[in-house]
Amino acid sequence: MPDKHFHTKKHDVWLPYRFSAGPVFERFFEGLKAGKILGNRCPRCERVLVPARTFCPRCYVDMGQWVEVSQEGRLVTWTMSTEPFFGMRTDLPYVAGLIHLDGTNCNFMHLLGGFETMDIEAVRERLKGSVRVRAVWREEREGDMLDIKYFEAAD
Repeated sequence: MPDKHFHTKKHDVWLPYRFSAGPVFERFFEGLKAGKILGNRCPRCERVLVPARTFCPRCYVDMGQWVEVSQEGRLVTWTMSTEPFFGMRTDLPYVAGLIHLDGTNCNFMHLLGGFETMDIEAVRERLKGSVRVRAVWREEREGDMLDIKYFEAAD
């Protein structure tokens, strides 16, 4: 039975922090700053993964050769978000998608743009089928995932 003298209060906690990206993500982010999407190739199964990884999640071996991958690919699936969340770095509504970049063996999640996002039916029409997409870069880059502003339809 709960103690009748126990009271709770709602309080939001904000914990800003800095973290070390480590050598692999540091190189990946430096590639973004230079306008390149970098991945790495597993020396055992030869899969190319983006973002780059420290080890292959399939083979459990250290990743090998760094490769610059295509900035174009095929949209696999997408979702639209209309609800705010803490720490958002983009305006609502936004559309995010899983993109299979050409020459890679995994999907890369990023924002989709270059079209009106206020009308869900218009978004569905624009993104139906197997849409080809390409990266659109920010003019001023900082070595951050959002250096790629979004991926737009390539047609």
